[in-house]
Amino acid sequence: MIDLKTIQAVLGEFETRGISRETMIEAIESATATAYKREYGKRGQVVRAKLDLDTGTVSFEQVKTVVDETTARFGDEGEEPEPEVHGHSFHGEEEQLAEGELPRLDTEKHILLTNAKMIKRDVELGEEIVFPLEPQDDFGRIAAQTAKQVVIQKVREAEKLSMMEEFGEKKGEIVSGIVQRMERGAIFVDLGRTTGIIPYEEQIPGERYRMGERIRAYLYSVDEGFRGVYLRLSRAHPNFVVKLFEIEAPELASGAIEIKALAREPGSRTKIALVSADPHVDPVGSLVGQRGVRVSTVMSELGGERIDIIEWSDDAREFVKEALSPAMPTEVVLDEENHRATVTVTEDEQSRAIGRGGQNVRLAAKLTGWNIDIISMGGGEVAESDGDSVEIVDPAEEAGVMPTESPDTIASEGEQVTTTPAEEELAAMPASDETVADNEEDRDPAVDE
Repeated sequence: MIDLKTIQAVLGEFETRGISRETMIEAIESATATAYKREYGKRGQVVRAKLDLDTGTVSFEQVKTVVDETTARFGDEGEEPEPEVHGHSFHGEEEQLAEGELPRLDTEKHILLTNAKMIKRDVELGEEIVFPLEPQDDFGRIAAQTAKQVVIQKVREAEKLSMMEEFGEKKGEIVSGIVQRMERGAIFVDLGRTTGIIPYEEQIPGERYRMGERIRAYLYSVDEGFRGVYLRLSRAHPNFVVKLFEIEAPELASGAIEIKALAREPGSRTKIALVSADPHVDPVGSLVGQRGVRVSTVMSELGGERIDIIEWSDDAREFVKEALSPAMPTEVVLDEENHRATVTVTEDEQSRAIGRGGQNVRLAAKLTGWNIDIISMGGGEVAESDGDSVEIVDPAEEAGVMPTESPDTIASEGEQVTTTPAEEELAAMPASDETVADNEEDRDPAVDE
């Protein structure tokens, strides 16, 4: 007999870990049956246990499968029958069968159809006949240890399945956790029931993290391994930006606006192209938010990463022109055969169009899918990009000033020079909705003039 208070306490504890009562009862019954078979069973027996939660008693039964000459192999001529072995020799008893070979008749787990009909008249082949066994509750040390191992294994399998179900539903979403440790460049994040990992290549360059710090990341992979469930997180994934905007902009989450294209260099700059499904909804304004509060919140989460928000256009010329924002090209000529766009800019706009290290034109090429050539008003080529690399013809342009976003495209995050450590920038949140746009409204117009 099993102590009911102990059983109920165990079941309650494991329910809090996401393991159902039915799973735990099944594990206890399986472990008890294994212990019974090890201590009192015979080779080949199929033993089942049934736990009565009202009385705490465990009943045992032997199960035999109904067979005949078409479903079982009777002893071949000259083949010695296997001796009946009691006790602990049931391990590894599964018969190895060749493809298409029938199992040999074993009276401990098989019963002939003619004999089964004497017990149950309408019995059919493959049906199971149950025979009660003598109750036992005195198991040896080895049998008890075996039962313990069975319970542990069942619990591990149930926990793994529970976590696969829980985090499988969260795949493709943002999860939040606590930085547990950093090892060989990877960050281990405590997510409550399990630990996620942010590989080095999935981190935002320049960000630093401290143990105990809360962190948010994009869950992009849920894998089942030998030792448990492996959760892979990312802060550099392009979809991390998308999910952050879905939290801030209900129009994006509801589908009123859609992100058609996104190009990102983590920690530095992101370009997003939007289209509106509702003509009454401004796609760019929805992501920027009133006085830039929405985009500022996302930029703060990304450690100050710049974000260009443009409107998608089916006109390739217009789309390429917008993608080079904040630069304002004067002309865009498309070469459909070579899939190249030649963009003419003034000398004042060259550095803006190219960006520091060619970043702006590189991201624009990646966003639009067009190879982009930048030429000056005089006709001389300045730079070209295929989205992966940039070739700058005039080396002087490579040292160009990083372009700043226009008010129509993005809200500025303020001063770019700071002495605050990177980890403090990650943890810092805006104290209010005030942005640089507010400060610009307070400026003295006479100074601007």
